[in-house]
Amino acid sequence: MPSYDSSRARFRLADRHIAVFAHLLDGETPPEELWESLVELQRVGLVGEEGELAPVLRDLLGALADPMVLIQVEITGEHGPVNHGVVVGQDAVIAHDGWPGEEESEYVSIEPNTLVWELARKVNLHRGEKPAEGAPEVRIETTMAALDAAFVALDEPGPDDDATRALVDKALVEADAGLKTPALEQFRDLVVSLNATWRITTAWDGRHDGERSAMVRALAVWDCGPLGYWIREQPEEPILPGQVTPDSPLVLALSHSAQVWEKITDLIPDKEELLIEGE
Repeated sequence: MPSYDSSRARFRLADRHIAVFAHLLDGETPPEELWESLVELQRVGLVGEEGELAPVLRDLLGALADPMVLIQVEITGEHGPVNHGVVVGQDAVIAHDGWPGEEESEYVSIEPNTLVWELARKVNLHRGEKPAEGAPEVRIETTMAALDAAFVALDEPGPDDDATRALVDKALVEADAGLKTPALEQFRDLVVSLNATWRITTAWDGRHDGERSAMVRALAVWDCGPLGYWIREQPEEPILPGQVTPDSPLVLALSHSAQVWEKITDLIPDKEELLIEGE
């Protein structure tokens, strides 16, 4: 059921409710499969009896109807995938948060200068210690098949932690004979301690070689709890459907929260990169 909290100007809406708004904004009657959703919006006063939209929806619908930048945040953790995001409009910036197992997301307007903070909050980025100056870079290289094998082994854990690690070790060796200790043990520990994987993707209209073009930047990270943040360098983002196979290389690079913060910041286009009508 949709809802509106006037104290914080926030909404709880499902994708089907957003679809109703899209039809009404275009002056169309929503199709029959969206009638129940329309009725729900009317019950909470967000849509009038004749299809008129409540004034409190102005910033939300203005951003959704004419976005300058779309940011998608996909997080996969213990409870499965959850989608969040931000829509940067001409006059408002709208953030939305999903919840595991819930159909609806919470939409709220945020200040533009808090955008990076908002994205960091969505991926639960925590401050940590920087590595010592001059410390060597740490990378692990294997294959997607090895990762899949490790996850299969974790689906049937052993009677204790040591037994579970042994099962994962066995699965990794069978999937990637080239993965040797210490990288084997390190990769095993990362998989076992994995809190979540997340990906942030930004998209906007820009120019490439002088022509109008859809521009995309993305960042993929493993949050491995006490073992830190690991940037997934390969498969390289953005990934197209069907691009990744079991033989695809998997490369993880140890990072830290300050570096991840900088990479999140770099995802956001500068004003000069945006294709703004009339300029």
